[in-house]
Amino acid sequence: MSSIYQHFRPEEKQFIDTVLDWKEQVENTYAPKLTDFLDPRQQFILQSIIGDGVDVRCGFFGGRAQSERKRALLYPEYFQPEEKDFLVGLYEIEYPRKFMKLEHPMVLGSLMSLGVRRDKFGDILVNEDRIQFFSNEEIESFLMTELREIGRASVHLRRIPFEEAIQEPEQWRELEISAASLRLDAIISAAFNLSRQKSQALIAQKLVKLNWKTVENPAAECMEGDLISARRLGRCKIIELLGYTKKSKSRLKIGLLK
Repeated sequence: MSSIYQHFRPEEKQFIDTVLDWKEQVENTYAPKLTDFLDPRQQFILQSIIGDGVDVRCGFFGGRAQSERKRALLYPEYFQPEEKDFLVGLYEIEYPRKFMKLEHPMVLGSLMSLGVRRDKFGDILVNEDRIQFFSNEEIESFLMTELREIGRASVHLRRIPFEEAIQEPEQWRELEISAASLRLDAIISAAFNLSRQKSQALIAQKLVKLNWKTVENPAAECMEGDLISARRLGRCKIIELLGYTKKSKSRLKIGLLK
């Protein structure tokens, strides 16, 4: 069992144990297990543990193909999952758009203030004055009843089909890079073409997040599946570790969004 943990960060042990419990539950009950929304790193960990297993398999769905946050479904070999099995709903927020504009942080804050955990809803989509979000179907009636105000605006929710989801213009560009090491500052330098000193300064100024958490340690080691965001620069996701160059630099395939 300990051999599993060595491939991940110490602080991820609790989530790994949870995944192992889910896997055991499916094996014992021979029935599917649906999770809440997982971030890309959690999805990577779950996929790594389940792999291409025969007895237990897994699938992901967050409302659309390019969703970052997705629910996972662990299921036995006989089960054929469909989109409806993931119990994901898409909701548009209706509000007086002539008088104000809602933004991502406002919606996130209002949902959290209702006591809804972050893993109960997925991506929040914004396009000019329109705003939508994906959520667990299980809390739909609660949200419809309780989410009545965001900021100073009176709001109400309207469930809409996935085909009406806002199409955000985000386009990730895939490329291969080489970095001095897998340290956070080295990856930022290579991905965004910065000096090591400037990368370290960004981290020191708390302008860098690793998997949605602010990191102040430039020596933090990055792993496959990580998402790095640097304010004013963009986002970088580590798609695959490709080994080393002849000069012992780390080779990586990354996705870049500026």
